[in-house]
Amino acid sequence: MASVLIIVENLPVPFDRRVWQEACALRDLGHEVAVICPMMKGYNTADEVLEGIQVYRHPLALEGSGVVGFLKEYTHALWGEFRLAFKAWRRKKFDVIHLCNPPDILFLVALPYKLLGAKVIFDVHDITPELFEEKFRRRNALYWIVRFAERCTLALANVVIATNESVLSIVKERGKKKEEDVFVVRTSPKAIDTSIAPDPALKRGRKFLAAYIGVMGVQDGVPYLIEAARHLVRDMKRDDVQFLLMGTGEDYDKVVALRDSYGLQDYIDLPGRVSDSFLSQALTTMDVGLSCDPINDFNQHCTMNKTLEYMAFAKPQVMFEIREGRISAGDAAAYVTENSASLFAQTIAELLDDPARREQMGKLGFERLHADLSWAKSTDQLQRAYQRAIEA
Repeated sequence: MASVLIIVENLPVPFDRRVWQEACALRDLGHEVAVICPMMKGYNTADEVLEGIQVYRHPLALEGSGVVGFLKEYTHALWGEFRLAFKAWRRKKFDVIHLCNPPDILFLVALPYKLLGAKVIFDVHDITPELFEEKFRRRNALYWIVRFAERCTLALANVVIATNESVLSIVKERGKKKEEDVFVVRTSPKAIDTSIAPDPALKRGRKFLAAYIGVMGVQDGVPYLIEAARHLVRDMKRDDVQFLLMGTGEDYDKVVALRDSYGLQDYIDLPGRVSDSFLSQALTTMDVGLSCDPINDFNQHCTMNKTLEYMAFAKPQVMFEIREGRISAGDAAAYVTENSASLFAQTIAELLDDPARREQMGKLGFERLHADLSWAKSTDQLQRAYQRAIEA
């Protein structure tokens, strides 16, 4: 069995569900696992052991919202990752270093250890150049640096794992990787409490609850939900739908301000980050899930965690029609074919007014998640990826 160091920069563990599930799966396979991640979201202990996994955390500059902000954040993070990787190496020389993007600059941390014999696995969560272009709406010099960093990481990696087939096809082409060196490890929920009782109070006295869980950033499209709610309430004269939008991010304050500007405080709850128990109760209570990631080149390649979480609770959902969203949800979602808040609102209304369709869609999603998209299948792929890397 191998000694493994996982590095993730944009979220801490165990908050980052994908990384934590991977770490736990590797531990269960007999590997010795350590993780480097940032101090954030209430996880501020610098050095601790959680469930048999060594966790190192470094301070992080405030999350960047512009080019200068991101450069500051990433430079600060790199220093922490260099320092903690050396600390981990001194404690126990690792055989595999597992890099989780974004960003794609973690190859700088891995390079010295690759030269010392460690194998490198690149875990592609996002296609970073497309993410950069979507955030900043342009291709400047920094964009080409991001492309260069992606190529460097792909070149350094012995094995690449990706969240879905769309991402896999891109990294295979860009990295010139052999078929036997690339694997799909999907981000499927493993341990969500779906037995919790619903809480009717979340509906605020209304008949229906429509809920969203996720990040509220530039690329996530949450303003579409505010606009859709306005259309339902003001234009369609629906006073029977309560919205619950859970999560936070760089655009959270803008989302709150947009809601307030429409006077929709009584119809839209924005609690920010919520506990796992609150989330489970909300997903049990809701009548329809919302996935508002707009149609664009970046989102076409993304598997959204919320899509799978809605399916875990056997709930139907409404989403803009993005390629990987349809691959994941199949017939468990109603699709909006253009980035239109009014069409999104109409689709929500149609689904809420058809209880038999909602029930059937929820059942199909639940069955699909536990058959074709299960975490057990992803664990098998993860094990194969590690075997390949260790033997490389």
